[in-house]
Amino acid sequence: MRIDKRRLEQSIEELGRIGQTPRGGLTRLALSDEDKRGRDWMVSRMREAGLAVTVDQMGNIFGRRAGDSALPPVMMGSHVDSVPTGGRYDGQLGVLCGLEVIRSLDDAKIRTRHPVTLAIFTNEEGARFQPAMIASGVMAGKIALEDAYNTRDKDGIRLVDELERIGYLGAEPCVARPFRAYLELHIEQGPFLEEEGLSVGVVEGIVAIAWSRLTIHGVQDHAGPTPMRIRHDALVAAAEVVGGVRRIAREMGGDLVTTVGNLVVAPNIVNAIPGRITLSIDMRDPQDATLDRARAKLEAIVREACEREGVPYELEHYWRVPYTPFDRDVVDTVERAARAAGARYRRIRSGAGHDAQYMAAIGPAGMVFVPSRDGRSHCEEEFTPIDDIEQGATTLLRAALDLAGRA
Repeated sequence: MRIDKRRLEQSIEELGRIGQTPRGGLTRLALSDEDKRGRDWMVSRMREAGLAVTVDQMGNIFGRRAGDSALPPVMMGSHVDSVPTGGRYDGQLGVLCGLEVIRSLDDAKIRTRHPVTLAIFTNEEGARFQPAMIASGVMAGKIALEDAYNTRDKDGIRLVDELERIGYLGAEPCVARPFRAYLELHIEQGPFLEEEGLSVGVVEGIVAIAWSRLTIHGVQDHAGPTPMRIRHDALVAAAEVVGGVRRIAREMGGDLVTTVGNLVVAPNIVNAIPGRITLSIDMRDPQDATLDRARAKLEAIVREACEREGVPYELEHYWRVPYTPFDRDVVDTVERAARAAGARYRRIRSGAGHDAQYMAAIGPAGMVFVPSRDGRSHCEEEFTPIDDIEQGATTLLRAALDLAGRA
């Protein structure tokens, strides 16, 4: 059992043209017009494959291949939204490989005992609406539906209004649904598989993630006549925090990573002292206790920096996902599938969040990784060789068939 590499390669090219950037990357923000076109393309391909397609209240799309209706399905899934000027492999590769699994089962005329479902989750990236993985979070009961609906993007547009505008505000309840197992293929987004010359990563779990938002209130004033001794510059305090966030990871060491990825300056003009700064803090580590210690250090850094500049602030810790171990039986199944596919593989841990993190709160879950060239992702240079994709997709096929069982 192997997938059709040429057909999968063509699908990657076709879907990759929707929202394509001039440098060959992808900008397809959640619930944008480009996201609608990508969703429509996927729904058409799912129906062509004979799947029964439904949409839930969060715009999650499900395509079900028939099996014993009394049995829970084996579910494969990922997302089709992207970050701005991202790549054409993050997210969409997972749904396209899931689609190829179903096409390959059809080609071989294989009937499975358990149904097989392909899922496409809304706003996995969190690039437009925060937090990330918001729709699978609602499905897992970790995020309230109304809270998700009322999330706004930087222009103040509500998520629910955009769901309705693009025609993906579904009628099905967005609640936990039973499944035999959940599988997600994804690019590694790190360097380890490529460095070791491997095609497949058997993912054992996902690191804990904590997101915070800091708002600093300075005193906006003229850059020329205002003496340095009476300034209260929000950006000066923010700069100290940015350096401090990086210092936390350097001093604590281990696997902890910390990032300030978004900084908004107001009024953001040459000749005015910044009066207001908003910035993000992203911290990740395999150990939840390490994140607790890092957060305490962050609070001290913010407090001291703002006291020195004489500016008030608000620090909001608004999203936290604990370390997520995957189901042992599903992980073992993926490993057997990789071996049977003839793939060079290793067990690995994910440093990025995925919908599988929330799906693991509902039922047995696991992931398949394929390499990222130079370990790069969330950029237009993102790339995975088609031969590695074939090995990963074939691993996904064999694992899904093992878990679904032949009828």
